[in-house]
Amino acid sequence: MRRHLSAFAHDDRGATAIEYSMIAAGIAGAVMVAISTLGSTVQTNFYGKIVGNWQ
Repeated sequence: MRRHLSAFAHDDRGATAIEYSMIAAGIAGAVMVAISTLGSTVQTNFYGKIVGNWQ
C-alpha cells in the first residue's frame, strides 16, 4: 500500500494538462479583452461607413 501511495504522490502527468489549460484560459481572456476593446471601434468606424453608403 505504501508503494502505491508513493507512486501516486510522485506522479506528475496531470500537471502538464493543468498548465496547458491555464495557458489556454489566459489566451482566451486576452482575446475577450481585445474583442471587447476593439468591438465598439469597429462597429462605429467600419459598419457605420457601410450603412451610411446604403442610405
